[in-house]
Amino acid sequence: MNATSDPALLARRSVALPTGLLELTLEDGAGEADALLGFAARANAKRGFLFLSKVLGKHWPVRPAAMLAVHERLAATVPENEGPLVFIAMAETAIGLGQGVFEAWLRAHPGREALFIHTTRYRVGSGPLIEFEEAHSHAPRQFLHLPQDPALRALLLGARTLVLVDDEASTGNTFLNLTDACRRLNPGIARVHLATITNFMGRAATAGLATRFGLPVSMGALVSGEYRFTPGDYVAPAGAAQRFDPDADRGASPAFGRLGLRAALRTPTELAARLAGEFTPGARVAVLGTGEFMHAALLLGRALEDRGLDVHVQSSTRSPILTWGAVGHALSFPDNYGEGVPNFIYNIAPGQYDHVLVCHETAPNAALRGFAGQLGARLFHFQSETDVEEVPVR
Repeated sequence: MNATSDPALLARRSVALPTGLLELTLEDGAGEADALLGFAARANAKRGFLFLSKVLGKHWPVRPAAMLAVHERLAATVPENEGPLVFIAMAETAIGLGQGVFEAWLRAHPGREALFIHTTRYRVGSGPLIEFEEAHSHAPRQFLHLPQDPALRALLLGARTLVLVDDEASTGNTFLNLTDACRRLNPGIARVHLATITNFMGRAATAGLATRFGLPVSMGALVSGEYRFTPGDYVAPAGAAQRFDPDADRGASPAFGRLGLRAALRTPTELAARLAGEFTPGARVAVLGTGEFMHAALLLGRALEDRGLDVHVQSSTRSPILTWGAVGHALSFPDNYGEGVPNFIYNIAPGQYDHVLVCHETAPNAALRGFAGQLGARLFHFQSETDVEEVPVR
């Protein structure tokens, strides 16, 4: 990677990717930028670069304690506003981040009322949906389900503050599209807070958010700056067509955030205690989520970390990324949601860990068993917060 490494020049970077030239000006948080993010090249004609977070748990394995610390920091950026608050995490990359920020906010505000819900690319139940676009994505269509529980729906429809969580902001367009959709549903929304690990919209665009959104907007980010990307001659390979069928049953669960939650997910402490008893003290363990199912893996990983194991957490993804820069290894496998879209796990290689645990919400299938087989992993089917079953790989 051709990037400036002199700390005195850290505020400006030029990164020559296989897909083009990425130029950055780093402002707030520049001193910890290297610890928080790297750079990768996406096999995506719409956007050939990726600000790869090292603390998100999506494309880079992260210690659970480090992830939780980021959740606490971003939760602390949420202004003190009248409630209720609705936290919305953006699929698929930031679902775990958003759920962690929501839970950190609850811990810091005991007795306060808030709703967590995440966007999704899957249909759950037959209730009404909000649909909006993430224009730069390789999979642009997203849905937000209306909660079916009357109390949770009342929280959404009565919200005064939206807290929108994503790993990065570069244009703000997706946030604006979702906010507009939510305001059509709930005109009483009075303000928006954006919580991101990185904000590369630039000072002027960030300052102009309130004008664009038509209501007060605040921003909380760990690293801020702006970027320019000049595409090169790289031609992205044709990918598998994204199969968006809102009526298809993909095996996605209603229990973990798609229909809303008002409390933290339960940590699977009994499972963690049993597994810790099986493993050698200090063993290296990778706990992997699958696709949109991310946060339960972090909770299991944290419980194992608390029991003295050397744990890293990550999730598989549908995002195609080149093996270059911050991506040193890639595995591909069929997706367990049955869309026929290739899925990937990055920077996790066979034999790298003593134990690999794969957490999934869909019913066991050949895709999951094939994924587990590549890594010598064990499968754990989370049917609910309290019902977790280990699944034979063969």
